[in-house]
Order: sequence, then C-alpha cells, then structure tokens
Amino acid sequence: MVVGRCILVTTKCFRVTVRTYWSPVGSAFSVPQSKQFDIFDKNVGLFRVPELSTPAGFQITQDRALRDAEELVKKACSTPPGPETVRIFDQLSDCLCQVADLADFVKIAHPDPAFREAAEEACLSIGTIVEKLNTNVELCQILRQLLNDESCLNLLDAETRRVAELFMFDFEISGIHLDEEKRKKALDLNVKLLQLNNQFLAGCHLPNKIERRVLPVHVCHSFAQDGDYILVSGLNADNPDEVVREIAYRIFLYPNAEQMRCLDELLACRNQLAQLVGYTSYGHRALQGTLARKPETVMEFLKKLSDKLSNRTAKDFNMMKGMKMKLNPRKPDLMPWDHPYYSGILRAERYNIEPSLYSPFFSLGSCMEGLNMLFSQLWGISLYAEQPKKGEVWSPDIRKLAVVHEKEGLLGYIYCDFFYRSNKPNQDCHFTIRGGRLKENGEYQVPLVVLMLGLPNPTRNSPTLLTPGMMENLFHEMGHAMHSMLGRTRYQHVTGTRCPTDFAEVPSILMEYFANDYRVVSQFARHYQTGQPLPKSMISRLCESKKVCAATDMQLQVFYSVLDQAYHAMHPLGKSTTEILKETQRNFYGLPYIQNTAWQLRFSHLVGYGAKYYSYLMSRAVATMVWKQCFMKNPFDRIMGERYRREMLGHGGGKEPMLMVKGMLQKCPTTEDFVDALVLDLDPDFESFFMDS
Repeated sequence: MVVGRCILVTTKCFRVTVRTYWSPVGSAFSVPQSKQFDIFDKNVGLFRVPELSTPAGFQITQDRALRDAEELVKKACSTPPGPETVRIFDQLSDCLCQVADLADFVKIAHPDPAFREAAEEACLSIGTIVEKLNTNVELCQILRQLLNDESCLNLLDAETRRVAELFMFDFEISGIHLDEEKRKKALDLNVKLLQLNNQFLAGCHLPNKIERRVLPVHVCHSFAQDGDYILVSGLNADNPDEVVREIAYRIFLYPNAEQMRCLDELLACRNQLAQLVGYTSYGHRALQGTLARKPETVMEFLKKLSDKLSNRTAKDFNMMKGMKMKLNPRKPDLMPWDHPYYSGILRAERYNIEPSLYSPFFSLGSCMEGLNMLFSQLWGISLYAEQPKKGEVWSPDIRKLAVVHEKEGLLGYIYCDFFYRSNKPNQDCHFTIRGGRLKENGEYQVPLVVLMLGLPNPTRNSPTLLTPGMMENLFHEMGHAMHSMLGRTRYQHVTGTRCPTDFAEVPSILMEYFANDYRVVSQFARHYQTGQPLPKSMISRLCESKKVCAATDMQLQVFYSVLDQAYHAMHPLGKSTTEILKETQRNFYGLPYIQNTAWQLRFSHLVGYGAKYYSYLMSRAVATMVWKQCFMKNPFDRIMGERYRREMLGHGGGKEPMLMVKGMLQKCPTTEDFVDALVLDLDPDFESFFMDS
C-alpha cells in the first residue's frame, strides 16, 4: 500500500505555494496504478485542458488559439519595436504550440480513434496557420525593424536577441523575401509537405502481406495471420531461424509503389521549397543554426568517421561471419538480416549476457528510484508521483511525476506512458506538450512532457522487469525530460529540447553513460525478491558487451546518415532513391543490397530528421566528450552537475549550440575531435576488464 505524504513547496521563482499529495517515485512504479476518483468526479480533460474531455474539444481549443493569435498579431504590429515585440511573438508561438504540440502527441498515442482523428485535423489546421504567419509581411517587417535598429538591439539581452533572430529565420526559410506570387507558392509547398510527411510516416509502419501458401509451413507461426495471408510488420531481426529473418526482410522491405511515389514527391517538394527561398538544397536549409551548420561539414564528418571505422568494421563482420559459419555452415555468407542477430549472439557468448539474468535486478520501481537518486545528487531534484485527475490521462496506467527542485520548487510534470498496449506506437520517445516560459504576470509556465516506452505490464506476481536495453532506453528518454525541465528559458520558443537537432540528443545520450556505469547502477540494481545487489562483475560484463560489434553498429548509422544527406542534396538526384540506396550501402556499409527491397520506404526518420539523421552520431560525440571530461571520474559530482545545467541544459535553444559545448568543455571541438571521440569510445574499458577478471 502506498501512502501519499503532503509536501508543502513554496517556490521562489513562481511566488506561489503548491500543495499536493505526492508519493515516493519508486513505490508508484512497483505496483499497478490504482484509481482514486469515481464517476461523480469532474472530468478535467486531457492534460487538464477542460475542453479536451471529448474529441470535439480540439475544435474549441483550436478556434480559441486562432482568435488569440489574431489579437496577438494586431498587438505585435501596433507595438513599438523593442523587447516587448519578442515577448509578443513568443506569446503568439506559445498559443499555437499549446494546441499543436498536444495534438501532435494525441494523434499517434490516444487509444480512442475519435481523439486521434480530431487531433490530426487540429495539427493540419494549426500547421497551416503557422505557415501563413511565417509569410505575413507586416509581421515580419515589425521584427526586421527591431533587428535593423541599433538602439533597439541594445535593449535586448543575448537570449532575447537570439529568439528574435530565430523568429526572423523562420520567416526567411518560408520565403518572406519573395514576391507575393512566390510567397504563395512557398506557403502551398509547406502545406503540401505537412500532408506528405503524415502520409509517408503512416506508410512506414504499414505491414506487407503475402499468401500463406507460398511460405514454408514452419515459418508461418512467426507472423500474424489475416485469413489466407501472412502479415509481416517488422524485420524479426532477433529470430534464431534464418529463414524467418530472410522472409521478413524481403517481404517487409518489398517496394510499395504508392509509398515510393510519396517519398519521391516529398523529397522533390522539399528541394523545390529550399531552392525557392534561396538555398542550394534542402540540406543547406535544414542545417542552418545547427552544430554542423552545412551539409559539407556533415559529409566531412561522416567520411572521416567511416574511414577510421573501416578496419574495426571489417573485423566485426569477420567475427559475425565466423559465428554464422559455425552455426549455419550451409549458408556462410553474411547477409543484411544477419547483422543484429549475430552481433547479439557474439555479445551473449563472449560475456554471458542473458537478459533474463539481469531483469530481476531491474524492476521499474528500482530503476526510477535510481534516476531519482542520481538527479538528487547532480541537481538537487526529486521526482514525486502525483495521482492524475479524472480525464487527465489517456490510459489508466499512465503515471504522472512532479519534478521538484530543493530550492526552486516545482519545475514541471512528466507523464509516463511506459506500458505496452495494443495499437500503441512501438517507439520510445519524448514529447513536449507545453513549453516552459515566463508569463506576463511574472509566474513561470511549467513544462509538461510525455515519455513513451513499450515496457511489459506488471503482473500479480511480479513488478515490471526491464532488460538492460530497456533500462538504458529509460535513462535515455529521461535525459530528454530533464532537458525539458531544466531548460528554463524566458521564451517557450527555445525551451528545453527546442534546440538544434544535433544538440538535442546530447542530454539523452549522456544519460546512457550513467546507465552503463557500475557506480550508478549499483545504487539501485537490487533483486526484486531477495534484495541482493547486482554483482559488479555482471555490471562490468554488461557494459563491455556493448563494445562487441559496436563498430559495425556505428557504421550502419553512418550509412543511414549518408543516405539521408544524399536524398537531401541538390536535385535532380539523377538516380532513383533505390539506386542511391544501393550505391550508398556498397560504399558505406559492407553487406550486400538485396534485390527488390527498398529499405528507404521504412526510413521514418526522414520525416522528423530529414537531412539531420547524422545528429545521433554528432550528439554522441559531444556526449562522449562531456562524459569523459566531466563525469567519468565521479558520476555524482554536484559541481559538474550544476556546471552542466548552467552551460548546456539551462539554455534550451536560447544559445548557439557550439557556444554551449565550448562552455562545458572549455574548448571548441573540431570535426576530428568528434570523430576521435566516437572511435576511441569503442575501445575496451580495461578497468572493467581487470575488475571482472
């Protein structure tokens, strides 16, 4: 039984007193969620937005946001240029984002189709309005007056000036400088892209089907069935039966003509828009303001990384081939469907890594308590469970966490959508529902975020037990959440994770290093039945096992990143997307292309990470450098934790990313530094090796 304790928090920055019943975070995740409201309680609406007690409420919130936006546009146009101009622009952004961001989550995660459909319509409607505002000449002129007037600029602090420049950049990439006819064309292209993005994303996850009679009988049970058809909805990469893996690969990746047309149109539309507004390619447009800044730098980074990985990658593939020859001598050639399977076999064999041996030590409750202890030591932050109100959440198993600082009080809320349910997207991700900002009355609008995972549900006899991979993913997503909580900017336009993509992944990847450090893991990893701590030797083996075949895993990410760059280079591309895939796979991966497959049609990251998929690698390079220089010696170092918050997390997107990295590392890293950080991180940790020995 969990007993809530009343905690009184008087917050200095909000000037309000918050009284609520909070309970310890570990206990909240150790037992099934209990409902503490009845049918007579008032429905407060999703995320406590009263109108969202029904799907029809999206239309109400959407209409209100549009009315408020109209008033704010009038206010912006009638206000003399100055700091107030930027605050009004941010209010305008906030009133639209509060609907769009919430709807963007609901349209994929809500179990009720009516809610999903209403949210989808709201996303398209608000997205269209945003694009229209980005081509509003009068609104742009107000901002331009501010940025062109030296006396006005002197009134802006660094953060306010950057936000103003970011708003101007939004105008420019939307074609504000064009004549009326071309502006309308740019607007039409942006609206069309919204639709194409949604269409392509939906097609990425659709299963392919094949008549059951054409497949070997013994493999049919490995797939879902629909009458006389077999449905293949994934690659089945971990299946020990090579026939199953090969069938899944060939069928799931079989080209779909409609999806191919959608991708071709999407890429052409992006290129047309980029060139219309003055860029050489979509890649040049997308990389403005990032760590890399331009596609040429990205390709330099990827090519140098690929060159330095080549010997290690060849060695990894040879190990996999040797293992395959040992287990399946009749088919010794290594194929694309073999990489995930045999790398896993090698890790398990070399280090005796069996997930079932680890899971009893990683109950969800203990992992959450471990995160709580880590955040407390680094930043003075505690996580408390709070009972949601009726109608506040979209599924009864959602946990709501209050994030509380020891001096600053309530920082925000995290809604934890952690458990598997049918029709829930199979992806681990972080969603901003509401950004933080300083409101007009002096109070701070605390951020709301959702973390979505796909963990197994607890049972009557056992809490939710995590595999090591699930535990690492939990830490990764909580890294995003802490960025949202600690990125407390005055402007929601740059709050938390609203920053360049190749910087946004740094906090989450850095958390993976904490998740793989035995000093951190030993703080919370206890057997859920006996309380026995996880032996250090097991933690050591787990950490070192991740170095096995890590070069080929990284090479695969290089391949995806180069492919993404190729698709968003100058058009016309000169070849089909499949021909480009085949050529890129040959030059940057090492395993053969399989005829009549089109992996790019399942590359969902082309939507949210178009021209920026390299961000995972560059962010990992930065995170590696931060870990080794600042936290490897002592992962609980409060001084370093506060420095990390001050130099990186606290700015959100309100400061240039390279300046944040420089502030943390006390130097400006080069492309070679990024490459060396990634490659050197693949080397075995000899301290762990000797400890295990």
